[in-house]
Amino acid sequence: MINPSFFARTQSLQLADIAAKTGSILVMGSGGEVDIQIAGPIEAAGKGAVTFLDNASYLSYLETTSAGAVFCSKKHARQAPDHLNILVHPNPYNAYAQTLNLLYPTAVRPQPITGEVSISDAAFLAQGVECEENVIIEPGCIIGENASVGAGSHILAGAVVGANVQIGRNCTISANCTITHTFIGDNVIIHSGASIGQDGFGFAMGPGGHQKVPQIGRVIIQDHVEIGANTTIDRGANRDTIIGEGCKIDNLVQIGHNVVMGRHCIIVGLVGISGSATLGDFVIVAGQAGIIGHVTIGSGAQIGGGSGVHRDIEPGEKVMGYPSIPADLWMRKAAKTVREAKKWRTNGK
Repeated sequence: MINPSFFARTQSLQLADIAAKTGSILVMGSGGEVDIQIAGPIEAAGKGAVTFLDNASYLSYLETTSAGAVFCSKKHARQAPDHLNILVHPNPYNAYAQTLNLLYPTAVRPQPITGEVSISDAAFLAQGVECEENVIIEPGCIIGENASVGAGSHILAGAVVGANVQIGRNCTISANCTITHTFIGDNVIIHSGASIGQDGFGFAMGPGGHQKVPQIGRVIIQDHVEIGANTTIDRGANRDTIIGEGCKIDNLVQIGHNVVMGRHCIIVGLVGISGSATLGDFVIVAGQAGIIGHVTIGSGAQIGGGSGVHRDIEPGEKVMGYPSIPADLWMRKAAKTVREAKKWRTNGK
């Protein structure tokens, strides 16, 4: 079972309360009512733990789990043993996530490190910095001239915020981030080591050398965005780099200058998005994919892991491969390659 010692549990929950707050249907087992105190994986969860079943590969654990309650779909609930308490939900993982938020609210975002409850005397705030109420700024932070920090926001140890940067309300800027030339909305989380607002990679190339092109744009980060550790987002060259509302960006992602990203996109680790690419709403880009500059990815498109995108992608289109092609065609080609390889190996023997 997961050791919860890093995250204080704020309350125990009754199964009826969990059902009500997650919109689940509670099917009580013969084992009776239990207090839910922690969470854990289905194969290791104990009596006081809540868990979930969302993948049929783990179905056998319904018979052996000691969990106090299991979120699962109606289909899987029919296969549960009589003693097990079941919380039936059409999206078990989502309901489980809601319950984790209730049990471990401090795990939702990076927490203050040094125990500060306001602005540390060991932080440096330049002239004209404005902070609303309930702002925490930890030791070692540097806040540039005329920057502003909204109510309830936390800036953790060692972070650097440049001049004129605006940070909205209820944001968390984690340790050792560097943020310049950026406007940030409300309820944004930026994890450790992220660098946002540095100049993009812009050079006018020529036989006599490469002339640096000053990057004079900004980064605009809208509300409810989360940005992973060590991710970099370049400021615009002559327009703005824009990260739309609700986007979730993983660790170690590179986003170039002038990129415009729509709402609620998912960008997984090690993705590179070149300058002036445009992504619509709800785009998913899987790990290690690369997107060339100046292309448009339509809303709802999905790009498979390791793909190289060198053309516009239609809304809702699914692509894979390098260079990327329609995902169904890529899978047929991959299957054919495997068949031919097996045939060659058999004939070779």
